[in-house]
Amino acid sequence: MTFKLKIGTKVTDEELINSNTTIKDLLDKLNISSESVVTKKNGNIVVEDEIINDNDEIQLIRIIYGG
Repeated sequence: MTFKLKIGTKVTDEELINSNTTIKDLLDKLNISSESVVTKKNGNIVVEDEIINDNDEIQLIRIIYGG
């Protein structure tokens, strides 16, 4: 079971860790803080406990801080 992962302009096909893989599991695997990205699943903004399903499209949008 796979899903499409978009980070910036990079798009990859990724394997699901298991059938209950969440956005948090993905962020932990990628060593990305949930506070530094907005996550979209199939075009909709989701929270980190959202489960990733086969053929989903997950997009990670980095939050830019500044002042």
